[in-house]
Amino acid sequence: MGRTVASSPPPPPERRQRSERRLQEQQELQRAAHGQRHEEARTRDGHRVEVGANLGDTAHAADAVERGAEGIGLLRTEFVFMAHPQMPDLATQVAEYGEAFDALGGRPLVARTLDVGGDKPLAYWPMPREDNPFLGVRGIRLTLTRPEVLETQLRALLTAAGTRPVRIMFPMIKDIEEFRAGKALFDRVQPEVKATDVQLGVMIEVPSCALLAPTLAKEADFFSIGTNDLTQYTLAIDRGHPILSAQSDALHPSVLRLIQLTVEAAHAEGRWVGVCGELGSDPLAIPVLVGLGVDELSVSSRSVPMVKARIRGLTLTQARELAGLALRQSTAAGVREALEAV
Repeated sequence: MGRTVASSPPPPPERRQRSERRLQEQQELQRAAHGQRHEEARTRDGHRVEVGANLGDTAHAADAVERGAEGIGLLRTEFVFMAHPQMPDLATQVAEYGEAFDALGGRPLVARTLDVGGDKPLAYWPMPREDNPFLGVRGIRLTLTRPEVLETQLRALLTAAGTRPVRIMFPMIKDIEEFRAGKALFDRVQPEVKATDVQLGVMIEVPSCALLAPTLAKEADFFSIGTNDLTQYTLAIDRGHPILSAQSDALHPSVLRLIQLTVEAAHAEGRWVGVCGELGSDPLAIPVLVGLGVDELSVSSRSVPMVKARIRGLTLTQARELAGLALRQSTAAGVREALEAV
């Protein structure tokens, strides 16, 4: 005879009502945020933070604008390369980047140059097996082995931009030497193309790059902090690790201190700083990033309205206090507990 399994008792009415009320409040917040999605994100005391969208497919730029993005804060150009069975030529790249520029209607586009290697191989660019590809030939290290590929991409981005604002950044930079190597190719192309609104910047993903930000800020026009990679390299935890990935938290105070160093170095030279990792859409992290002085957040298109709404609910004074509170903690869990308690 089969055993009867007792069913769990229903939750108390009070708890159910609280859950329903929270859900309703969240839905109301989302509706309000959607209605204000095209307005600037300013704190209650008038401090502006730009909110852009991260993009892989250039065809999705129009959707990002419709959702309220003030530009593209990260175009992952590797997806253009991954979509083709062979290396896309100049004309192909110009056409694909041009689609995004057309949709943006004069809003800025921040493009990361080809970032493959590690977990993103290209079938037509075979690479030798590496024991730890995340610490191997990837990003700028890879493209500098074939400078003609990087030069063609730079030419395509500048040509597609024309008179429209383009911000180009190199990934996985460890120090000024790699930035200068990439810039040398840019300096060869730009006088021929003559794009009129261009900035050349650096992705801050490697801790050495954040620590050396004062030297880089003298030559780079801007920084964009890739918090996903910066976190895994700072904490020595693969963010895809089956056991440890939950500990790879970008709100770790060590990561926040590197962000602080980067912002201070950039602002000392009159440069701007964006954040294009997942941390930029974390509701707990947004006040901290604003308080640390980050000028731009780039998030998934669907997150843009709520990120803007979160910024509008702050004052800069509050954000700075929360950033200070976070920096005084000793663990990521401590940061989250302290922020949640406020």
